[in-house]
Amino acid sequence: MSAAVAEVGSAAPDFTLTSDAGERVSLSQFRGSPVVLYFYPRDDTPGCTAQACGIRDVWGELQSKGAVVLGVSTDSPERHVKFREKYGLPFTLLSDEEHEVAERYGTWIEKRNYGKTYMGMERSTFVIDADGNVAKVMRKVKPAEHASDVLAALP
Repeated sequence: MSAAVAEVGSAAPDFTLTSDAGERVSLSQFRGSPVVLYFYPRDDTPGCTAQACGIRDVWGELQSKGAVVLGVSTDSPERHVKFREKYGLPFTLLSDEEHEVAERYGTWIEKRNYGKTYMGMERSTFVIDADGNVAKVMRKVKPAEHASDVLAALP
């Protein structure tokens, strides 16, 4: 199992990934704004859909707090475009195909399903404060509660 690296109070590990628009995006370019960084499993499963759509549904409130929202998964940028279009997601999705960022945040873990063991992305969300420090960690996100938990962590 991957060690949890990013914990409350620690500096958020920086990264540069490719966005669904084909641009290189670095966490450090958003310093000065709170960032909602959420990790979701590769496939378009009901769980990750609920997580992303929960964030989408509070988009106006997130914008009013000045938050930047970045979704991270091992999906390709092309699949992210389809995911955004299918669910009307207004925020940037980033492709972590080598799961480098997931490992640094401790979201790339050993999972068990129906007696099989494999490595995969754990559904998690991190709220990064304007100074670049982790303000809140939500692991094994329960999608029904997720959006209100994110909002409560923002200033």
